[in-house]
Amino acid sequence: MESPDEHKTERPAAEGANADIYGEDGVIRASYLAHIGAAIADRDTLTLKQDVGDLHQSELGDLLEALLPEQRRALVGLLGSDFDFSSLTEVDEAIRMDIVDNLPNAQIAQAVQELDSDDAVYILEDLDQEDQDEILSQLPFTERIRLRRSLDYLEETAGRRMQTEFVAVPPFWTIGQTIDYMRDDKNLPDRFSQIFVIDPTFKLLGAIDLDQILRTRRAVKVEEVMHETRHAIPATMDQEEAAREFEQYDLLSAAVVDENERLVGVLTIDDVVDVIQQEAEEDLLRMGGVGDEELSDSVLSTSRSRVPWLLVNLVTAFLAASVIGLFDNTIQHIVALAVLMPIVAGMGGNAGSQTMTVTVRALATRDLDIYNSWRVIRREVGVGFINGAIFAVLIGIVAGLWFQDYNLGGIIAAAMIINMFAAALAGILIPLTLDRFDIDPAVASAVFVTTVTDVVGFFAFLGLATWWFGVS
Repeated sequence: MESPDEHKTERPAAEGANADIYGEDGVIRASYLAHIGAAIADRDTLTLKQDVGDLHQSELGDLLEALLPEQRRALVGLLGSDFDFSSLTEVDEAIRMDIVDNLPNAQIAQAVQELDSDDAVYILEDLDQEDQDEILSQLPFTERIRLRRSLDYLEETAGRRMQTEFVAVPPFWTIGQTIDYMRDDKNLPDRFSQIFVIDPTFKLLGAIDLDQILRTRRAVKVEEVMHETRHAIPATMDQEEAAREFEQYDLLSAAVVDENERLVGVLTIDDVVDVIQQEAEEDLLRMGGVGDEELSDSVLSTSRSRVPWLLVNLVTAFLAASVIGLFDNTIQHIVALAVLMPIVAGMGGNAGSQTMTVTVRALATRDLDIYNSWRVIRREVGVGFINGAIFAVLIGIVAGLWFQDYNLGGIIAAAMIINMFAAALAGILIPLTLDRFDIDPAVASAVFVTTVTDVVGFFAFLGLATWWFGVS
């Protein structure tokens, strides 16, 4: 567990109302944490409600992550009904579960009713089924049905991320009726940018943007000015695919429809931004072989998540070591080889990682496909050859001067070119192959690319040395 003073956030320099919370470097002020900690210790509810109650949900989330576990539990308890449950969508899963597990289901049910449906689902989805059912049973019927429908969709789908509060009107209404409806109905969402048009069976017919409504006379019918919703998102679509739709068509919101084309919710840009960040973090973590690890995870859970890929790395390390074993006699005769071997393998590994990172990201964003893959492969191979030649000259000269043996310098230079070339090929072909067989390249590419560069690097360097010096 990190100490409060060490907690950092990616915040801009503090200004305005946030000046008391964040320092100029975007770090939560130690003085602010000490002040809140003292109020918690004194059980000073009035001070906490004044200084914490009006924080934005993201600011409260940062505060919760900065506090020690017992402090954050006490803070939630002291704030009571003034605690903003939407802040739980801003914290690590481990912290969220630590807080929720220490609250009675009745309090969670009360709080969930005040949240947007997408935030409510985000909190409920990690609970045990028994707790979910108990909380949902305490909600009004309509709200219970909406939340249950979202929870029934698979994780990381548009249906799980959608907001079930939306504005929908029939096509025969006038613009004036629509405006009066928006003014009078108290159950509409707080913020929206589109009004959807539906038939009596809730089948999606079209949509109207709010700016269009403001420009249209009251007597005009909705069906005359609505536009077709060309980018309706199926509820079963993967959230990453949905985010890509938003990116490609510059959407602010999009209708979510079920298998019968009936409107069931809306996906908004704020949810999509969270999805993009989540998916990017997942890809980055998977490339490092650490899964869905979070900073708040315990030592045991973190260790357990990292062990599988470390075991795979151990197996591949033995494979690389076996290649070295083939040339043990050569190494005994020319000790300098043992000194220079890591250079060849290390440079190849780094070059392969560069190519692999670019390839995995291009596959994730769908910028790399069958139409441009060969062009990209040729580019990466060319880059590998040029970089190999540059570093071959550099390492060849250094090795020759270091060991006073220019034959050795030439050998490591040749091995460098071979391994950098192989690294470029492996860095792009391995992710492409894994993707072709529906295996997440972010998860499995790194270990295979490293194995290729180690094996090829050692074999090329030691093999060339054995051949050139005639060691048997």
